[in-house]
Amino acid sequence: MARTRKTPPPTPDLLSVDNEALRPLAERIRPRTLDEMVGQRRLLAPGTALRRAVESGHVHSMILWGPPGCGKTTLALLLAQYADAEFKAISAVLSGLPEVRQVLAEAAQRFAEGRRTVLFVDEVHRFNKAQQDAFLPHIERGTIIFVGATTENPSFELNSALLSRCRVHVLEAVSVEDIAEALRRALADGERGLGGQGVEVSEEALREIAGAADGDVRRALTLLEIAAELAADEDNVITAQTLLQVLADRTRRFDKGGEQFYDQISALHKSVRSSNPDAAVYWLARMFDGGCDPAYLARRLTRMAVEDVGLADPRALQMAIQAWETFDRLGSPEGELALAQLAIYLASTAKSNAGYMAFNAAKSDVRELGTQEVPMHLRNAPTRLMKNLGYGGGYQYDHDAEGGIALDQTAFPDAMGERVYYHPVERGLEIKLKEKLDRLRQQRADARAAAKKGKA
Repeated sequence: MARTRKTPPPTPDLLSVDNEALRPLAERIRPRTLDEMVGQRRLLAPGTALRRAVESGHVHSMILWGPPGCGKTTLALLLAQYADAEFKAISAVLSGLPEVRQVLAEAAQRFAEGRRTVLFVDEVHRFNKAQQDAFLPHIERGTIIFVGATTENPSFELNSALLSRCRVHVLEAVSVEDIAEALRRALADGERGLGGQGVEVSEEALREIAGAADGDVRRALTLLEIAAELAADEDNVITAQTLLQVLADRTRRFDKGGEQFYDQISALHKSVRSSNPDAAVYWLARMFDGGCDPAYLARRLTRMAVEDVGLADPRALQMAIQAWETFDRLGSPEGELALAQLAIYLASTAKSNAGYMAFNAAKSDVRELGTQEVPMHLRNAPTRLMKNLGYGGGYQYDHDAEGGIALDQTAFPDAMGERVYYHPVERGLEIKLKEKLDRLRQQRADARAAAKKGKA
């Protein structure tokens, strides 16, 4: 039996404005059907699970996670339309628990009268645990269809009880091509858009606006509207000079304390580790562009010199400290070049995490084996009493031993025996270190075996 496609009712207004012309273009041109939405094909292409659910009116409570201007609010509005439900919106930035309780009480009354409510909570991650918990019983009873919008990772920002009752849908930044299509529609729409104004703009200029929006459809429409207003004095032609004014202060998406921040520093670190200097300097430039604290970047690059380059090239740590000091002296933007050169060097030079792994292995033994006694021959003996008790007894001064090393002398607690934590790699300076340590370890093993045989 074929399913009848449900026709959505008229779009509910987010704002009560008597004069439609006073509303921003991005608000006037907001999609009224799923077919009018741009981007998000993975979620909303014909035949996808979410689209089928929306079109049938059988929608569920959900979290919409994505960057600004990707369609979270629009999708929530469409959910209410297709489900023939009341749409209510609150912002976690502006609303407290009293406002939440009032909205929920109204939804409960509406539910008792046989009508559902789609409750859209913008910036839901800004609500604390108690505020998030207030929604739980209403979601369970079906009083509301909860739609939370967030730009932050829900795994970190939302409590598990709320996540367990909602499906998380990940929305993506809208591509330049899709944003350009939204701009064309706005220019052609004579009812809600700019179609009646006779605005002229080249395809190249349109794509420049789309690119400057950085994945944000709302931002692109706002830029187009500003450009159209300026073009009114230029025979309604959006010229290159017009765009120069409109796009002069373009910025890119970057959250100094959020998901994008940690994703980008992860990309920088992994680019260095993968010996890709081009990618490393790109991600460093991205983070500088986003306003990241240079001291944080210097600290992380120094960590990479220790953790990922290590003893394969000990110069890396020295260079990291010098680059950090250089930035402290020169400041921005001159000092940024020192950190950029450091990132390129770290990515280009030999790598080894052998020292990092050795330290972790030693820490693991410390935790698991508890407080082991220092062997008597290694103990300090500054007093006669301590010497009489055997402190320092039997210690062999390595400089007096043949070859400068007392091979049969252990440096570990007696109960542990010899351990090997450090395994040099065959890269950079560690090639030489490995040759030396392999030889010494074998000589020590032979000396201990000979001593044990002699005692027998």
